[in-house]
Amino acid sequence: MLYPQNLEQKLGFDRIRELLKDACISSLGQIYVDKMRFSDNFSLIEKLVRQTAEMKQIVEYATEFPTTNYLDVTEHLQKARIEGTLLTQEEFYGLKLSLRTIQECLRFFEKQEPDAYPYLRELSGGVKFERNIVANIDRVIDDRGVVRDNASPELADIRRRMITELAGLRKKLDSLLRNAKAQGWAADDVSLTIRDGRMVIPIAAEHKRKLKGFVHDESSTGQTLFIEPAEVLDANNEIRELEYEERREINRILTRLTDQLRPYVADLQRAYHFLGMIDFLRAKAKLGSSINAINPHFENRTEIDWRQVRHPLLYLSFQKQGKKVEPLSVNLDHKNRILLVSGPNAGGKSVALKTLGLVQYMYQCGMLVPMAEGSKMGVFQNIFIDIGDEQSLENDLSTYSSHLTNMKFFLSMAHKKTLFLIDEFGTGTEPSLGGAVAEAILEDLAKSGAFGVINTHYTNLKLFADKTDGLVNGAMRFDGANLEPLYQLEIGKPGSSFAFEIASKIGLPVAVVARAKEKLGTQQVNFEKLLKELDIEKRAFADQNLSLRLKDRKLSETLAEYTALKTRLDNEQKRMLNEAKQKAKALFVNANQQIERTIREIRENQAERDVTKQARQELERFEKIDLKPEPVYDEPLKEPEEEYENEGGDIAVGSFVRIMGQNTIGEVIALRGKDVEIRIGELKSNLKLNRLEKVSRKAYKQATGDKTPAPRISGIDMNEKMMNFSFSLDIRGKRGEETILLLDNFMNDALMLDYSELRIIHGKGDGILRNLVRTHLRTYKQVAKMRDEHADRGGAGVTLVTMK
Repeated sequence: MLYPQNLEQKLGFDRIRELLKDACISSLGQIYVDKMRFSDNFSLIEKLVRQTAEMKQIVEYATEFPTTNYLDVTEHLQKARIEGTLLTQEEFYGLKLSLRTIQECLRFFEKQEPDAYPYLRELSGGVKFERNIVANIDRVIDDRGVVRDNASPELADIRRRMITELAGLRKKLDSLLRNAKAQGWAADDVSLTIRDGRMVIPIAAEHKRKLKGFVHDESSTGQTLFIEPAEVLDANNEIRELEYEERREINRILTRLTDQLRPYVADLQRAYHFLGMIDFLRAKAKLGSSINAINPHFENRTEIDWRQVRHPLLYLSFQKQGKKVEPLSVNLDHKNRILLVSGPNAGGKSVALKTLGLVQYMYQCGMLVPMAEGSKMGVFQNIFIDIGDEQSLENDLSTYSSHLTNMKFFLSMAHKKTLFLIDEFGTGTEPSLGGAVAEAILEDLAKSGAFGVINTHYTNLKLFADKTDGLVNGAMRFDGANLEPLYQLEIGKPGSSFAFEIASKIGLPVAVVARAKEKLGTQQVNFEKLLKELDIEKRAFADQNLSLRLKDRKLSETLAEYTALKTRLDNEQKRMLNEAKQKAKALFVNANQQIERTIREIRENQAERDVTKQARQELERFEKIDLKPEPVYDEPLKEPEEEYENEGGDIAVGSFVRIMGQNTIGEVIALRGKDVEIRIGELKSNLKLNRLEKVSRKAYKQATGDKTPAPRISGIDMNEKMMNFSFSLDIRGKRGEETILLLDNFMNDALMLDYSELRIIHGKGDGILRNLVRTHLRTYKQVAKMRDEHADRGGAGVTLVTMK
């Protein structure tokens, strides 16, 4: 159930329908856009969305899929049903072109692998018509939409005679025209022309009696008459009779062709329903591509677990302006079913509310939705909204009365499978009374088990949500220091309206703001002040956490480097000790041999003085030369040079900056007004410009250890490639562009190393990544075949590639 009746207009879905109609090629698809309806049938929604997801893949990657001649000829088919009627040449020509498109669509799915595009293949399975119909039409109608000369022997004979008669007639008229020009009856620049289907000669009005014949027309000025000479009257009559014969023969041929078509009209109508559905799905797929939409995980229960969701219409509008939409992340489950969003005016509360309603409505209409991978969609039976002013003079309804009327409907119809959205809850009457009524309504809505999102400024509702199970506070973040909205939804704490701060920024007199605070009372002022201080402190802690994460990452990297270096040094020390022991062992053996040889010589020569002296000298030489230690030279340590950090000048893209009061240094990668996006290592962060100071490149290198090596030319180390190459590639969780790049690098290495069989792990899921991989691999002529892995080792989630 949907409430109110104009829910689509309030959410902006009517604009989505217009975009879909613009994306359709023909009225066939536009009919389905008008028929599109909200559904709470889980199986139907899943089928429609999967069909769109498969078509999105075709639109993005399958260039051979037909994109022209989606013609609506359903009226011609209705006409052909009636006995004795015939279709014209133009109608048969449109039928011929559109039937070719249907055949090309069917052939596309027939050429795919059996498990590719299962939902679209199922859709095409119901299309059956006699394939000879197209051939029969093609034999009669040529590619210009005209009946062929050889459509029948009689027509060929008639047209051959017409050509002969026309040639003779033109020859005779050319002779008469040349004579008229020679006599001065006709201007030199005139030529033969046709009036009332008969060939005539333009003659000056003053010479009309000099040429016998019939006047068929005159020029607008009356100075030229178009005369059919009497000499060619019979020839023109003959041609006219042949034209009548040709028309009768064409009608006979088209009547016969229509009779051949008539038995298959019912099948053809189903085929054109298929063509209209394909056009409709292409439009949904093209819109999905333009807003970066996906098919998130879908569960048959009431749940909202969305990551980085964007308002589709706002995204398209900002895209044209070169601006970026701030995405939202929302999680509603059975523990936290109702989200109470607070925050300043113009902070994005209403946009967030409409984003939730529109995206849920789009999905349950069978469309892809703009959010990040990892999101989960649930299904709701009812969607109720109370957005905008519904006051009515005819029904004597004020703004507050209209809101209460809506609340009455919500309370009577809401249940566990309902999603309700309420903007500016409780407004339109005296605040204290409106807040009390709103709290009582919220209490009953919470008891109903329904899911919902409510925008409010009332403090009593924030306090009620904080102490009630099933309710959770949320805030549209606001930069309290600079008094600027951030358009970011934060769940878990209430937001402040920042009324006094905004009033001060606008320039309201200080005394007026001070009196307003006094009139409000210290308790409410302190509550708003506390919310503001909490938001500022949270931003400060977020910056500190970022700095700590960077330091922790750098410490982990340093520790890993130290561990690797220590292991390498330990191994080197052991290796050196082993080498020293081997050398010592060899020296020991040589020394023993030398000593034994010396002793033996002394004994053999009975200790002669000269021989003994010579032996002693040999031992001394062995000691001085073979046992001499190698010198070791220590390199002196270089003292680090002092570098100046601060650098003047404006901060621009590419500048190196430091967060004031911290040692964290990063590089500027984007500037958006007063917001700066910086890269700190592998992390990216958005900060205000006034919180940064520019530093030199030397300071950046000293802080990050960034060294830019000099470019050098090197060859390909095949041994290293063979050692590092794995025949298995895991691309699960990757996006399309990243997958193609990884796949190309993997195939290049495999071809270089001459691997015969490869293994690509892409996961099962919806089969989108699997189809993308196999479609891309077909572009490699070196691939012999592809098949699924054994069921025990991954099945359809793994593709085995056999190379030629």
